[in-house]
Amino acid sequence: MKRFLSVSSSISFPLAHVRGWLFLFVFFLCQQAFAVQGQLRTISGRVTSDTNMPLEAVSINVKGTGTTAFTDAQGQYTIAVPGENATLQFFYMGYGQQEIAVGNQGVVNVTLTAKDNQLEEVVVVGYGNTNKRNITGSVASVSPKEFNQGVISSPAQLLQGKVPGLNITRSGDPNATPAMTLRGPSTLRGEGAQEPFYVIDGVPGASIDLVAPDDIVSIDVLRDASSTAIYGSRAANGVIMVTTRRSEGGKPRVSYSAYVAVEEVSNRIEMLTGDELRAYLDKNGKSLAPTDDQGANTDWQDEVTRTGISHNHNLSFGGSSANTLYSASVNYLKNEGIMKGSELERIIGRLSLEQKVLNERLTLGLSISNSSTEQDLIPAEVFPNMLRYLPTVGVRAEDGSYTEDLLRTGGYFNPVSLIDNNIDKRKVKTLLATGRVGLKIFEGLDYNLNVSVQNEDVNRDIYRNRFSALAQNSDGIAIRSSYTNTKKILESFFNYEKGFNDHFVKLLAGYSWQEDRTGDGFQTSNQGFVTDALSYNNLGLGDPPTGFISDFGDTRIQTLRMISFYARANYEFRDKYLFQVTVRRDGSSAFGENSRWGTFPAFSAGWRISQENFLQGVSALNDLKLRVGYGITGNSIGFNPLITLLRYGSTGRFYYDGKFVNAIGPTQNDNPDLKWERTAMANLGLDFAILNNRISGSVDVYDKRTSDLIWDYDVSTTQYFVDKLYANVGEMRNQGIEAMVNVVPVSNDKFTWTSSFNIAHNKNEIVSLSNDKFTLEEIPRAYLGGKGQSGNPSQRVVEGQPIGAFYTWKYMGKDESGVSQFLKADGTLTTAPSSDDFVYTGSAQPKLLYGWSNTFSYGNVDLNFFLRGVSGNKIINATLADLNSPSDALNHNIPRFTLDEPYSDINAFRLSDRYIEDGSYLRLDNATIGYTFKNNLKIVDGLRLYFTANNLFILTDYRGIDPEVSLGGIEPGIDNRNYYPKTRSYIFGLNVNF
Repeated sequence: MKRFLSVSSSISFPLAHVRGWLFLFVFFLCQQAFAVQGQLRTISGRVTSDTNMPLEAVSINVKGTGTTAFTDAQGQYTIAVPGENATLQFFYMGYGQQEIAVGNQGVVNVTLTAKDNQLEEVVVVGYGNTNKRNITGSVASVSPKEFNQGVISSPAQLLQGKVPGLNITRSGDPNATPAMTLRGPSTLRGEGAQEPFYVIDGVPGASIDLVAPDDIVSIDVLRDASSTAIYGSRAANGVIMVTTRRSEGGKPRVSYSAYVAVEEVSNRIEMLTGDELRAYLDKNGKSLAPTDDQGANTDWQDEVTRTGISHNHNLSFGGSSANTLYSASVNYLKNEGIMKGSELERIIGRLSLEQKVLNERLTLGLSISNSSTEQDLIPAEVFPNMLRYLPTVGVRAEDGSYTEDLLRTGGYFNPVSLIDNNIDKRKVKTLLATGRVGLKIFEGLDYNLNVSVQNEDVNRDIYRNRFSALAQNSDGIAIRSSYTNTKKILESFFNYEKGFNDHFVKLLAGYSWQEDRTGDGFQTSNQGFVTDALSYNNLGLGDPPTGFISDFGDTRIQTLRMISFYARANYEFRDKYLFQVTVRRDGSSAFGENSRWGTFPAFSAGWRISQENFLQGVSALNDLKLRVGYGITGNSIGFNPLITLLRYGSTGRFYYDGKFVNAIGPTQNDNPDLKWERTAMANLGLDFAILNNRISGSVDVYDKRTSDLIWDYDVSTTQYFVDKLYANVGEMRNQGIEAMVNVVPVSNDKFTWTSSFNIAHNKNEIVSLSNDKFTLEEIPRAYLGGKGQSGNPSQRVVEGQPIGAFYTWKYMGKDESGVSQFLKADGTLTTAPSSDDFVYTGSAQPKLLYGWSNTFSYGNVDLNFFLRGVSGNKIINATLADLNSPSDALNHNIPRFTLDEPYSDINAFRLSDRYIEDGSYLRLDNATIGYTFKNNLKIVDGLRLYFTANNLFILTDYRGIDPEVSLGGIEPGIDNRNYYPKTRSYIFGLNVNF
């Protein structure tokens, strides 16, 4: 503890100078550096592309002077330069930059090369970037032209199906965050702990909600440990590097993009109509109670869903003035959910300024991003009730009240009433400000200082009125909460690169400091309101009953600090032997006194075989590179900063001195030896490009092993205060193979066809849950409930099986009475099984993930379609099981599936392997057709109109609403009466540049 605190306190010196740095930012951003020396003379010339086409609006700068000119429509330019020592810089978006010394030339003609060569693409790798050809780790890059099209509420959706090994699942809920895993799960912990780590414009851990999809210029996914180790203790699940749009110089540019989308429910569970239910009951000699049969035929799924109208607008501009680059954008999204009452509205504003001074040796930058999100949420109880509620009654009674009997048990509520009588609004405001200093100390050596502050305000307002089934006999319940989460980051690092003869060296050394303060706020509640008119706006008007205790929520302020030192060395010999060594040392206040520091090393090497003499005569081979890497990373994402401490809290209430008071006592044991989970990964890869890069791709094989898994183990209360202790014990393994191939089958002046296919296989296994100190046979999970099954787990975490292993009864058909029977542990059959009879019935982990994209261009017309899917995974359809109860048709609706069940089957609903279904699917995820107006419009530089359709069809045997259920977390592959339906959307959009 003392060692860590001494290091932590040392950071106070640089932090004390933050205000000084900010003053320098403001001072220098207000300056313009003009250096005009000697006699001015005029230089002219022409700028063309590598296809000999003139380039208009190319920016030509006289280096170090601030003098700028632009080419005209014929690519011609003239510019005044000071003397013979001037250097011209040529910038054009999408093309490589050039610098040319003028000397005594009067005419300087330039050819710029388009950045389409995949081997020369720049890839962001953490604290710098490199050419794709020089990468020795496993990195997948996705550009905007490859992004998924659609109503995108989270940038993660842009990558779905595009990156081998990256599994992304989402429902149709506009307010839901997609679940993500990369190369399989690697922790036993829950929410967020399995997701990759985001780095946005160099800011580690920045909120992805601050980025509008239209502002992203590239996403690089670091998949293996040799690539991710530079981020140390947060990189076990991979790292996603997001780079946003910034001005590259040139004349001012304005871009506007927008779309309008119509969304509808893509699929539903077919339930009986009122007439069909009455006929079914009559056939079996039954009839509904008079209060439950009003002669209606209400389709409750129709009553709570709608056609959603969504729209998105993005306006951006950027340019340069002398040595100043500027860019800004604003994005507005309104996503109207297909479930009534659900909605997302978000506005994002971004501003970036960059100033070069001191003859361009010093670069000062300031960027600000602000996001404001408003969400309308609906109760989870709507989803089961829109299926179960009897169709034989109307939405409202004759007196206008909702038709429902609140005395009935089992959570049986009118779904329309649930939406109308409950308000749940969440507002999230996030601000990120980043100041950057870049100093070119001498040729090849740069220093960078980045200081970032992110502030997130989360407010939630809930009101359940006097008619709400969720607040019976309370005269209204109001809950309000307000929390602030703050993240402060300082990054300071040096980059050095030097080439000499056959050698090239690139070095990085840096220091990082971060402080996260979360939960700074409060929650309170009240009830007993005279009127619903004010809803949650005045909690003081409530009149709660005696003994009422306010809902204070989880109001703990927590502070987490991290300090890191990191270094990376790259060495290249003759452009064919590549080596990289990385090490990071992290210290975190989240872990025990004895284990607060961890070291995360990595090594990788590459052999560009195509550069060897014995392959120089193979003209068809453009690139062939073998990669090998090994590294160790950690997982500290999602940790409670207080997880290692002895904590006190409420242990109940007791009667003392005539009143009830809270009992305070230990609620968590301390563990000074608790440390982060460690993931070691070996990766072997092969990159290739042939036939003038018409065919290119990569293959990766990996072995990923995570040790020191954290779980709460049973301990003796004679040794500890509490009977549970968080400890590092378990081990997990993922092994897999990934492949991607890009093909250009046709490419000529009139027609181009490009195709990209990726596929990945991963095998997950729990290696151990015990050691010589702690013993654990299994972790029961997925308590899905249902009639008579509330204490039964449907999954187990057990050695030798993957995360998401299903354990249920084995269905053995029906007996002579038509009742479902099951296999007992002793091999006999029974209609009254127990939990001792559970057997392994499948895994939620998919065997294959794949995606296939095709783009066709003919003249001004382009067409793209994208298919993706998974194979080999299982889903437990607990929704269908709960509905499939023939004898309960007097109390709730049943699906058409149940018509084939005997009315006498009192066991039909039991969660057995008959509800463990194949989750494989193939989905036509989107298809887009567009038309681009080129050189025909005087007022704009370019205009593209397009039409996109999402989720056009799906091929699957799954009987639920949709097989794309969450595969993240420790309970993957579960469909349990809470599925927000997937959508099918039709989108009309435009992109215009001025």
